[in-house]
Amino acid sequence: MILPQPESNLKTNLMVLGADIISIMSNSPFKNRYAVVDDVMNKFLNRDKDRTPDLFLYALTFLHTLGSIEKKGYKIKLVKKENEESQISLFDNDVN
Repeated sequence: MILPQPESNLKTNLMVLGADIISIMSNSPFKNRYAVVDDVMNKFLNRDKDRTPDLFLYALTFLHTLGSIEKKGYKIKLVKKENEESQISLFDNDVN
């Protein structure tokens, strides 16, 4: 599990920024289509004055590593995962 440092600023936390990019990409005009990276970055930067292009690229790399973003040239698209296996609980009694 990825845990943020207790002293870190959550406004610039990689997971929070990644969630914000997913939020941007799941709304019009980017929903279900490839969008130019600069257009998404401009919306991302306009949401908070503390955000930088570097933070955007780090968060985008994080999402691409997780498989949440698909790229095609200079465009990106949000990937929908439909058939995911559920995580096995450590507390299930069905241990063989």
